[in-house]
Amino acid sequence: MPAPTERLFFAVRPDARTALRIEALAQALCREHGLRGKSLGPERFHVTLHLIGDFPGGVPADVLASALDAARPVAEQASPFHVSLDTVASFTRKRRNMPLVLLGHDGVEWLSALQRDLLGALVAAGMVDRPEPHFVPHLTLLYDDTPLSPRPVDAIPWRAHELLLVRSLLGRSRHEVLAHLPLAG
Repeated sequence: MPAPTERLFFAVRPDARTALRIEALAQALCREHGLRGKSLGPERFHVTLHLIGDFPGGVPADVLASALDAARPVAEQASPFHVSLDTVASFTRKRRNMPLVLLGHDGVEWLSALQRDLLGALVAAGMVDRPEPHFVPHLTLLYDDTPLSPRPVDAIPWRAHELLLVRSLLGRSRHEVLAHLPLAG
């Protein structure tokens, strides 16, 4: 089986000004803790709501169409909402190349609600066999071999106003937004 070249996922993304603030935080954490991982960068910062899949040779047109058909009603019914991330931590499921992420406490409940509604629509459309058992809203800053235990940071708020369908070009550190679905509820 050929190796995947593209990944398709739904996400929300901070505005450009907030993304620059997140970038400054990532750089400060690198300096403060001697991290050598490279930041994902302002143009790639996002919170993944659901992975559709990885595909060799490109995302099939029917998968793209089905994903959009399932997500449109969810976006039309959802209202724009505030996100606030106030904790930085490493996900330590593996020993190397661990994600360093921003998390939130009270500032992520609407992200969880949007993810739950999107997941329900994808299950109903037959695009997801079984729901993922646990969703942890997070924004990945970088990957590094040095783990950081959870620590508070100054809250980073922004307003989510659209659901994005994103294609990641695997191994090329590039994301392409294929669809902007305004939250119109």
